[in-house]
Amino acid sequence: MPNQAQLIFVPRLVALACAALLAGCTLGPDYQGPPEVMPQAAHGGFVRAEANAVAAAPAAQWWTALNDPVLDGLVQRALQANPNLGAARARLQQSRAALDLEQANARPSGGASALAAHARLPPLNLGGSSSGSATRTNLYNLGVDATWEIDLFGAHQRSIQAAGASAEAAQATLADVQVSLAAEVANAYINLRERQLRLALGDESVQAQERMLQLTGQRVERGTASTLEQLRIQNQLDGTRADLVPLQAEKEAFLNQLATLVGQAPGALDAELAGPAPVPLPPPEVAVGDPASLLRRRPDIRAAERTLAADTSKIGQAEAAKYPSLKLLGVIGLGGTHPSDLTRLDDFAAIGAPMLSWNFLDFGRNSARVTQAERVRDEAEMKYRQAVLEALRDAEDSLSRFRYGRVTVATLARSKASADQALVLARQRYAAGTGTLIELLDTTRQQISAQQNLLQGEAALTRSFVGIQKALGLGWSAGA
Repeated sequence: MPNQAQLIFVPRLVALACAALLAGCTLGPDYQGPPEVMPQAAHGGFVRAEANAVAAAPAAQWWTALNDPVLDGLVQRALQANPNLGAARARLQQSRAALDLEQANARPSGGASALAAHARLPPLNLGGSSSGSATRTNLYNLGVDATWEIDLFGAHQRSIQAAGASAEAAQATLADVQVSLAAEVANAYINLRERQLRLALGDESVQAQERMLQLTGQRVERGTASTLEQLRIQNQLDGTRADLVPLQAEKEAFLNQLATLVGQAPGALDAELAGPAPVPLPPPEVAVGDPASLLRRRPDIRAAERTLAADTSKIGQAEAAKYPSLKLLGVIGLGGTHPSDLTRLDDFAAIGAPMLSWNFLDFGRNSARVTQAERVRDEAEMKYRQAVLEALRDAEDSLSRFRYGRVTVATLARSKASADQALVLARQRYAAGTGTLIELLDTTRQQISAQQNLLQGEAALTRSFVGIQKALGLGWSAGA
């Protein structure tokens, strides 16, 4: 190539290369750790945390705080058999293999060869006429060779650093998949239990309204009730039945979701989860830690930080490409025209040569690669900053939803208590003969509606608790 200078065993250049080697020259910036992103105000604790959110270190297996053995089993099964988690594990193994490859590339490489050949050469042609007969000869050879590229300017060292950081980023990504998976299983399970209980309460409401419609029809026949009242109850009954249809579809969808999350086909968990069960409720106190521990714990932040470290090391790789490279070559061979020549160890051929190459005329290509690597590193830093800010916002949003979710549940619980008291009074009036059965059935319907509202509020509160655990980056150490 016109712009490639290859010099074999030039003493002055070799001496210069050895001096650089002994000096341990490594180009490019050294990674100094991630930039400071968290606002100073956040060091004191989460802004949106309520009074009963304690600053103690939260538990990794947070789902056990919900005291639901069925949920515990589903999460563990998902962490073992989920296909997405298996794909993340495979990506981690790929990155570790890439690290092994870079480490091997920094070491010498060697090979061996063996040759057995028979040649027939035509007679010499002298003065236009052939002379003599054809020449036949045999050739036997055994040889070993070795090459080693000296890491003059730290290109191999930087590549190993980048591959190591990328492997750690892949490990953090695997942990992030585990965090999301545990939260997804918990939310699907909560939604399933909520739909099952709402369907059961809906069936009770339908039965009460059907009984009201039957009694109202009898009163219409006797002339003690109007057809308008009968139509109103019929319309109310049809609306309640219509509301149950999407709940049934949602229940089956959550059953399918749970099955696929644990690595099974849709429908595999139908029999196991057929019976309704209470919605698990969060504990009275929630351990949330502090923002500083959040940054250390969340896997997505760790992945972004390791990516930044890898991209910083790649700048050194690009810088080293601008300077000469030194490769040591060595060959030792035995052989001759007879097989016995292979045993003559005192008669061997040996070649040892350093080769210095330098692509100095590149018209700015390497400089452009360095600039490109620097901008990639800048992009990685901005992504890290964004990951930190989004993590803080995610945690604060989750804490806020959980705090106001408690208020909502308390309000709905008071409403249900009032409905329960009204139902007791309606039963007493009916037993004393001062109230009608229709009034009792209507009060029963209202009490069932209050139960449904409270159930929805409790499920939303538990989902908010799950959101806090996901925002805090919990759930990955259990399946690591």
